[in-house]
Amino acid sequence: MPMSVTETNDPQWLQAIEGAVDSAFTNLTVWFDTVLFWAPDFFPMPWIVAWLLVGAVVITIYLGFPQLRGLNLARQVVQGKFSSPDDPGEIPHYQALTSAVSGTVGLGNIAGVGAAVVMGGPGATFWMICAGILGMATKFAECTLGVKYREIRADGTVSGGPFKYLPVAFSKFPKFLSVGLTGAFAVAILLFGVAGGNMFQSNQTYAQLVQVTGGEDSPFVALAWQFGIGIIIAVIIGAVIIGGMKSIGRVTSTLVPFMGGIYVLACLFVILTNVGQIPGAIGEIVGGAFAPQAVAGGFLGALIVGLQRSAFSNEAGLGSAPIAHSTVKTRRPVSEGFVALFEPFIDTVLICTMTALTIIIADTQFYNDARQSYFDGEAAADGVVVTSESFESAISWFPLLLALAVALFAVSTLITWSYYGQRAWAYLFKDSKASVAIYRGVFLLFTVMGCVLSFGQLIDFTNVILFLCAFINLLGVYFLLPVIKKEMKEYWADYRSGKLFELGKLDHEKEIAVEELAEENQVVNSSGHNQLADPDDDGFGAGGTTTPRGRG
Repeated sequence: MPMSVTETNDPQWLQAIEGAVDSAFTNLTVWFDTVLFWAPDFFPMPWIVAWLLVGAVVITIYLGFPQLRGLNLARQVVQGKFSSPDDPGEIPHYQALTSAVSGTVGLGNIAGVGAAVVMGGPGATFWMICAGILGMATKFAECTLGVKYREIRADGTVSGGPFKYLPVAFSKFPKFLSVGLTGAFAVAILLFGVAGGNMFQSNQTYAQLVQVTGGEDSPFVALAWQFGIGIIIAVIIGAVIIGGMKSIGRVTSTLVPFMGGIYVLACLFVILTNVGQIPGAIGEIVGGAFAPQAVAGGFLGALIVGLQRSAFSNEAGLGSAPIAHSTVKTRRPVSEGFVALFEPFIDTVLICTMTALTIIIADTQFYNDARQSYFDGEAAADGVVVTSESFESAISWFPLLLALAVALFAVSTLITWSYYGQRAWAYLFKDSKASVAIYRGVFLLFTVMGCVLSFGQLIDFTNVILFLCAFINLLGVYFLLPVIKKEMKEYWADYRSGKLFELGKLDHEKEIAVEELAEENQVVNSSGHNQLADPDDDGFGAGGTTTPRGRG
C-alpha cells in the first residue's frame, strides 16, 4: 500500500512501533501470498483469481444467465414494486444496494484501473468488463443465500450473510471442519475490516489531503494534525455506525450516488470534450483484448490483468456483500439476489470502464511513458497518478476533485466495512451490546491510528487473506446452488402470474395470505410479528421525496 506521506518525519517511537508490527507480519504475508496467489508458469494467473472466475462461469450457466434475463425484474425490485413497509428486515432494497456498493467502490476504481491499463494495455478493460458481467451472477447467488438463511431478531434487527449460510453448506462436513472454515472466514473479514477496510482508507484520505495542500510543505504534516484528522474521521464514522445498519443505509443512500455522480461527471467531461477519439478508444479496448502483442504479454497479459483487477474491484464471491444485503426488508430472499446484480455492474462495468476510457482518450505522455517503462521490465507506475494525470490534462484543478473523491470513497468504505467487521466480531465473540460497543471502540481507534501509522505489512497481510474468503465462500455457494435455483424458479413463476405484486401491499390489504407468499423465516420474527425498522423510510434517504408503497 502507499505509505503515509509523513512517515519519514514520524518520531522514532512511532517508527519503532511500525517496524515491530511490520516485522511480525512479514513472514505471514509472504506465506499467505505464496499460497493464495500461486500461479503456474504457463498461465500466470493466481489460482484464487481463477477460482473466482470459474465460479462465476459455473454459477452463470447453472442459473441460466440471471445477469442478462433479470435486469428489468431487478429494476422493479429496487423501485419497491414487490415490497411493503411491513416486510421484516432493517433497510429497503435501494439502501441495501448502496450500502454494499459503498464497500466496493473506492481506490480500486481509480488506482486499480490506472495500473490495469498500464500493465495490460487498453485490452485489459475489455476483460474487466467481461469479468464484471460474470461477477453479477456470483453476487446474485451469494446475496440470495445471505437473506435465505438470515435470522430476524425480536427487535427487528438482522443477522445474516455467510456466517449463517456457510454452516448450512458445510453441514455434511465433520464439525471441526465446518466450524473451522466458517471461523477462518470470520477472522479474515474482521482483520480486513479493521486494517484494509479501515486503516488503509483513513491513511489514504490523510495522504491525499497533505498532497493537495503542499506535500511536504503542507501545514497538515505535523504529528498533531495526523492525530487531529484521524479523530475527525473517527467522529464522522462513529456518528454513522452507532445507529447500526439503518443509519449506515441512510448515509450510503445519499453518499454513494453523490460521490459516484461527481466522479462519473468528471469522466464524461474528459470523454465528451474529446468525443472524436471515442471510436478509436473503443477500438483499442476491443482490439487490444485479442491483439497478438500488447504492453504486458499480448492477449494473455491483457486477459489476466483485466480479470485480476475486476476481482479486486467488485469483490464478487468474497462473501462480504451478503452481510449488507441480508439486512434488507423483504420476504423473498431471491429478490435481493436480483438487486445485487447491479453491484458489479455499477462498480466494474460502469465506473471502471469510465476510468479506463478517460485514461485512454486523454492519452497523456505520463501514461505512454508508464506503459513503455513497464514493458521494459520496470515497476508499474502508481495507478492513481496515471488516472490523476489523465484528468488533469482536461481539468487543471482535478487533483482537488480527486482528493474529495478519495475522501468520499474512503469514508463510504469505512462505514460499510465497519459493519462487516462487526458481524464477524459478533460471530467470533458475542453479539451483545457490550461486545459490539467494544468492537466499535477498537474500530474507531484504528481509524485514528491509520492517519498516524502505515503498518504496510499488516495491510498487505489483510489484503491477501481477504481472498481466503473467496475460497471458503464460493465452496459454500456451490453446495447451495440447487437451493438458489429453486428460489429463483419460484420467484419467476410468481412474477409471471402477478402474485409478486401482492407483496407490494400492506399486510392487511393483501388478498393472498402472507404465509402463501413467503417462507416462514421471512414472515415473522421470533416475537411472532413483523417489526418495522422505520416504516416511513422509503429507501432513498431520510426525508426523501417519494412515498413508501401503501402509505400514499
